[in-house]
Amino acid sequence: MEIRSTTDQDLKVFVDTLHAAFGLFPETPAEDGGGVWWSVYEMDRNLLAVAPDGRPIGTAGAYSFELTLPGGALAPAAGVTAVGVLPTHRRRGVLTAMMRHQLEQLRERGDFLAVLLAAEAPIYGRFGYGPATYTARLTVPRRQAALTPLRAGHPADTGSVELLPRADCGEILEEVYDRYRRTQPGALSRPHRWWASGAGKPPIAPKPRYVAVHRDADGVPDGYASYELGSGALTVDETIATDDTAHHALVRCLLGHDLVDRIVFRHFTPDHPLRWQLADFRAAELSGDTDQLWVRLLDVPRALTARGWFADGELVLDVDDPFLGERGRHLLTVRDGRAECVPTDRAPDLSLDVRDLGAIYLGGTAPGTLVRAGHIRAHHPAAAPLADTLFRADRQPHTVHWF
Repeated sequence: MEIRSTTDQDLKVFVDTLHAAFGLFPETPAEDGGGVWWSVYEMDRNLLAVAPDGRPIGTAGAYSFELTLPGGALAPAAGVTAVGVLPTHRRRGVLTAMMRHQLEQLRERGDFLAVLLAAEAPIYGRFGYGPATYTARLTVPRRQAALTPLRAGHPADTGSVELLPRADCGEILEEVYDRYRRTQPGALSRPHRWWASGAGKPPIAPKPRYVAVHRDADGVPDGYASYELGSGALTVDETIATDDTAHHALVRCLLGHDLVDRIVFRHFTPDHPLRWQLADFRAAELSGDTDQLWVRLLDVPRALTARGWFADGELVLDVDDPFLGERGRHLLTVRDGRAECVPTDRAPDLSLDVRDLGAIYLGGTAPGTLVRAGHIRAHHPAAAPLADTLFRADRQPHTVHWF
């Protein structure tokens, strides 16, 4: 078997092989080649596994993203995607070989973080990825959608909400999302070519949608909600806002829609305040609470020094990377929001797998939770509480971008 990088000339065979691996049939692209999710592939970052007889049998790809880290730092991250092996060649080590080849290639390019959305949870932990952000679906019955009044002194909304067809607000969506993602830990960039090509899912994809756009008092767009109606439900693709005031105004607009019996919000963080804003706390049903973004550290010191920190302290981390056959002991020292991470021979405070370091990296998973789960070993009673304090984020990490 050969694993090789692809070129633009390989696009059709790559797409056909990937669809066959998942048992799907390709959509028909628009005349300009856009409107389909593979129209923004970076073919110089994709891999093709080829059998000895020359037949393609597997695919793996990567996008170039920026990931927002705790503290607001923006870090380059490889968005791993399009991973598939033909049913005729599974359980033969093809996937493992592609994953190892890809990680080595990412390192050669200088990447220190890789991220993905896992089709199946058991697959990617063995390659060093850990679930780092979570999402849920929130359903509110229309008859129980009344909101509580804002307490006196709470910032009142002095802006407005405008309803637009999706086709008329592409630039607004792109600009608002980019402002939002720069302050939201766990958010990924959406490069301009995604919006221009209509790649991905709505509201990037140019499918018919209505979009509620919020503007501040000066008329500047600072939030949007993309939605569709069907089968008695108003289903919101995503609600994006640069502050809570804009988000509250958008939610109020959506909950007041007539001719529906329920409003369904996709991609809500489990700790979102909307449930507390409802007059009937029990009205909202949280479902589908699941993992979203999985994170893989390729260079532990670079990754740990890239993010922001919100408490001072020292931890010695003994990190095992069984997939790449590596192990390192690192002294993490945090002072005034910045970290240093250097090799050490000091006794460890925590021993953990690189997948678990990925899970706690953005602050969405507490190290103490993984200690209790038997994933992380704490070498003394103070280690887990200190790690919980150090690794917390400024806000709950969240990812809405599909790739």
